[in-house]
Amino acid sequence: MKTHTTSHAPAAQHGPIDWRVLVGWLHEDGVISADEAARTVARCASAQSTLHPLQRLAVVGVARTDGTLLDVEALTQWLAQRCGLDYVRIDPLKVDVAKVADVMSAAYAERHHVLPVLVGPAEVVVATAEPFIRDWVPEVERQTRRSVRLALASPGEIKRYTAEFFALAKSVRAASKSGGQNAMASFEQLVELGKANKQLDANDQGVVQVVDWLWQYAFDQRASDIHLEPRREQGVIRFRIDGVLHPVYQMPMGVMSAMTARIKLLGRMDVVEKRRPQDGRIKTLRPGRGAERGEEVEMRLSTLPTAFGEKLVMRIFDPDSTVKDLTALGFAPHDAQRWEDLTRRPHGIILVTGPTGSGKTTTLYATLKRLATEEVNVSTVEDPIEMIEPAFNQTQVQPHLDLDFAQGLRALMRQDPDIIMVGEVRDLATAEMAVQAALTGHLVFTTLHTNDAPSAVMRLMELGIPPYLLNATVLGVLAQRLVRTLCPACRVREDDDATAASHQALTELVKPWKVTGSYRPYKPVGCVDCRMTGFRGRMGLYELLTVTEAFKDTVSREPQMEALRRQAVADGMRPLRLAGAARVAEGQTTLDEVLATTPPVTG
Repeated sequence: MKTHTTSHAPAAQHGPIDWRVLVGWLHEDGVISADEAARTVARCASAQSTLHPLQRLAVVGVARTDGTLLDVEALTQWLAQRCGLDYVRIDPLKVDVAKVADVMSAAYAERHHVLPVLVGPAEVVVATAEPFIRDWVPEVERQTRRSVRLALASPGEIKRYTAEFFALAKSVRAASKSGGQNAMASFEQLVELGKANKQLDANDQGVVQVVDWLWQYAFDQRASDIHLEPRREQGVIRFRIDGVLHPVYQMPMGVMSAMTARIKLLGRMDVVEKRRPQDGRIKTLRPGRGAERGEEVEMRLSTLPTAFGEKLVMRIFDPDSTVKDLTALGFAPHDAQRWEDLTRRPHGIILVTGPTGSGKTTTLYATLKRLATEEVNVSTVEDPIEMIEPAFNQTQVQPHLDLDFAQGLRALMRQDPDIIMVGEVRDLATAEMAVQAALTGHLVFTTLHTNDAPSAVMRLMELGIPPYLLNATVLGVLAQRLVRTLCPACRVREDDDATAASHQALTELVKPWKVTGSYRPYKPVGCVDCRMTGFRGRMGLYELLTVTEAFKDTVSREPQMEALRRQAVADGMRPLRLAGAARVAEGQTTLDEVLATTPPVTG
């Protein structure tokens, strides 16, 4: 999160930084040439600006001696080194907003252009972009009874997070006024409080502000899920980012209950009912830039009664996920072409398999989106409907109305479909209807929960589908996993010794295959862009089994797992772990990530 490099401190300075002084220091430190310093002075003098000097220099464009431009972060980092201060990039997930708001008021922080970022028992770390204005330090030390340690941060970050942190703290306090004294009450008391005041609390202005902040903050952090989890004493908010849960904030239980009620209200759920699970759906807007209208984001809601109250999970659906091409999804060229060939077939069954959270829905939606032209009728039966897509005709499974997957698929057969997507094959009835749909000239996409592609064929036989029907209908099986990708901002190449060791480990990992071609392994480091994890984003690993005549013979003659896997490999299937090894060799992920997400190579 921060670096600390002590350099020669400049002569004693007082008051705000001047851009002319910064230009002189940049030249003095050898960061820019004399000619560039002169050009910068001329450009800045002719362009009047109210921006902070660091931002002003970044806007006019100051080039290093190697020709690259200095941005605000680079300038801030350089100034921190020159002044002998820590450089800090503010990570909202690491800041305790409640403690920050207790150190000073929002007006005080804005007046002095400072922001507390870490509050310890004996010390407060305060971010500033004016390292030579320190007259406020004694007052803060006296009020907090803690010493103040300065750190230099980007002026833009300080301005943004000052507004965000204090607005959040204010909203939480406002929402806590009526029910805050009951935050430590027992579970039974909280239930009675909710019954009496739930509707009022849900529409309280403070609660509305906290919920709005929570959504926008989750979008900014690229979260895929938001968890509101009640505990005995406090409610916990966590975000799932790149497949890993991160704690974000703790709130009094009274506020958490009101937030849950507010979200249930917006999701058209029964606010009073808290004894049984419920599902809902919300559409909101991701904030746009300037006057630009933000894009629409859909969230699926799920509540579950727990020991201390209702747990609420919001699944956020990326509006761009259905328009990704195969390369963006993570397909290697070898598998991308074979997948395209499969999806162009006029009829048959295509299976996508993998555990929950492995990206099956994203792959199916992205594929169906490209196939859903005006000349094609694409219909789906899902439980639940993951994302509303206007190009599809989507049907929600409703067991209480006797509308399960099999019944829904049977009804779809009378709707003149061209392409059918069945959310999941769970039983023999659904599998038989999928086979019947394929035999009558439809292209059917569906999912299974198996570890790899050959296991899906065995699973269908275990359900009761005879081998001759499998050979007549199944076109291929795609198994997949998601691995975290290394953060491009902070990843570093492994040294020679580590590279040799990891190459040997990778060779052992993929036996009997061999690792060929270039090998450029990287390792994670961690920065604020990736929340100090070293990873940013995820990509798919794929194992594509295509049903050939030889594979059909194997299904008929020797329907055993090992025989099916050997034939699939002979037909061109590359195991998941081999796909992961290729991504490690390309420097996109790590060996540990691949080991944690993929099954061992066999056969």
